[in-house]
Formats: sequence, C-alpha cells, structure tokens
Amino acid sequence: MSGTASAWNRAWAQALDRLESDVASAEALLLEEHMLRELPKFDPWTPPAGLGPLPLDMRPRADAVLRRQLEVATKLAAAMSGAAMHSLVIGKMVEDRRDPARPSYVDVAM
Repeated sequence: MSGTASAWNRAWAQALDRLESDVASAEALLLEEHMLRELPKFDPWTPPAGLGPLPLDMRPRADAVLRRQLEVATKLAAAMSGAAMHSLVIGKMVEDRRDPARPSYVDVAM
C-alpha cells in the first residue's frame, strides 16, 4: 500500500472511529446507567476536509455504523415519545396552582 493510500485509510479509520464513538454515546443514553453520570456534550460530526471516497475495504464497517445509527435513532425517538407521554401524565397529576377552583373533598362524618 502506498503512502497516500495508507494515509487515506488512516483518515477514514479515524472518521469511522469518531462515528462509532458517537453511536456508542447515544446507545448509552438509552441505558439506565446514563442517569448516574452527566450527559455527553453535543458535538456534531462533520466529515474531515479532503477525506475523499470511502475505501472499499472499509465499506462493511461503514455499513455497520450506519445500521447502528439508524437503530439508535429509532430507539431515541421512541424514548423521547415515552418521556413526553410521561411528562404529560405527571403534569396532570401535579396540582395546578393556576386553577384554585379545584374541588376538595373533606370527610365531615367525624
């Protein structure tokens, strides 16, 4: 492998490493362990300048990363929907201070 091809493969390997790291962080958000630590800082991935086309031998790895990203996106959307529904239910259970006209029930049999 020539020096240029080797540098090209290294650049792509580093780019895929970053994408895999981002997916792993998103996967960790879906686990309960994320509650025990701070959320990861949002740092969107951008392709490095001059990266060029994907080397053919890295296609399986890139496809695997894409599959993981799509799975995580689906799971995160479901988790967000669930959190929104949970928030709605909790909001209905919490006393609304803006509505003081709520009925009160008092046991006067004593």
